[in-house]
Amino acid sequence: MVSAVLLLDSLILMATAGVTLWWMVHAWRTPETLEATAFAEPDGHHGVSFSLLVPARHEEAVLRHTVENMLKIDHPAFEIVLIVGHDDPGTAAIAHQLAAEHPHMVQTVVDQHEAKNKPRALNTALPYAKGDVVGVFDAEDIVHPELLSHVDFAFRRDDADVVQGGVQLVNYDTSWYSLRNCLEYFFWFRSRLHLHARKGFIPLGGNTVFVRAALLRETGGWDGDCLAEDCDLGVRLSSRGAKVVVAYHAALVTREETPDTLLALYKQRTRWNQGFLQVLRKGEWRGLPGWRQRLLARYTLSTPFLQAATGIMIPLGLLLAWVGGVSLPIALVAWLPMVPMAAMMVFEAVALHDFGREYGFRIGPWQYVRLTIGGPVYAVVLAAAALRAVWREYTGRRDWELTSHIGAHLEPQREAR
Repeated sequence: MVSAVLLLDSLILMATAGVTLWWMVHAWRTPETLEATAFAEPDGHHGVSFSLLVPARHEEAVLRHTVENMLKIDHPAFEIVLIVGHDDPGTAAIAHQLAAEHPHMVQTVVDQHEAKNKPRALNTALPYAKGDVVGVFDAEDIVHPELLSHVDFAFRRDDADVVQGGVQLVNYDTSWYSLRNCLEYFFWFRSRLHLHARKGFIPLGGNTVFVRAALLRETGGWDGDCLAEDCDLGVRLSSRGAKVVVAYHAALVTREETPDTLLALYKQRTRWNQGFLQVLRKGEWRGLPGWRQRLLARYTLSTPFLQAATGIMIPLGLLLAWVGGVSLPIALVAWLPMVPMAAMMVFEAVALHDFGREYGFRIGPWQYVRLTIGGPVYAVVLAAAALRAVWREYTGRRDWELTSHIGAHLEPQREAR
């Protein structure tokens, strides 16, 4: 019995690690694949207007900087719609002041919902959006001035319904976990989302996502009760056959900061995981046209279950191998998951070098040591967040746990020693 459990444990862990590794390396399979992930150079024309929605809750530390940066965008047809809560006077005061200073570019919308969350804020602002395309940004985002020109061309060249741009955490050296957090985003937006778009099923990123306004209104906007409204919107649009273009260029990514505490990271991942479980339970992914898309959707949306199970199976496997008295062949099989895991560690180190080169960060030996040492602890945090998400979804707790922002990504990056 012990041998059978250990064998099953090892095979599941190996399969999960193998799939994760394949998705991580997708964009780097060939030089052509990597080149295809970038934005095409714009043609100098502009044919799309934009409404950029910026939900802001308790964002006094970063909102003004974000909006003043967005006002430098070089596109001739865009507006900024700030969304603040009726119970958040500090952020509201800054938003109203910005709207008064730039009346033709910035407007403020007040969310009157008693229970506040991001999708309800976005739905509140949707009727006020005048642009052909609605874009979403977070209140701490640093947006590149040329981004909208590239997105405009992507819509026109590819006849796209949705364009997903890149998002990158950049304060890699502010905490022991920030380096791994930055690399997660690097893999997600640099590689994995391109695979999803190619397969016809994509859980959209939370911001720097642009959707044709007519399509967005036709699909009912965002689900106000979902904790992963971006994933949910991506599933619904994928099920309708929407054409999604994903593009990533290091110079054009929207820059953000990592959660400022480990508890904030834990709660953020709980919310994302629980949101995936909500989308899985809603079942709209069953409307995807192909069985491969449905299989990919089921696997992706079930990730919280897999991550939670991994958090249990790894120590369980170690315990069984230690006390179970298993045979040599079973013991050898138990070590098989270490093969893809070791390969992942090697590829993470290579990707860290690539991350530093693309963003102009000096990555020194200590960063590679920190990446390796922090891996197991970081995995425990993510597994614990997944377990909490499963429990919260099971018990029906779906309140929105807000991630605060302190502007850590606005500070000049220190050179790694």
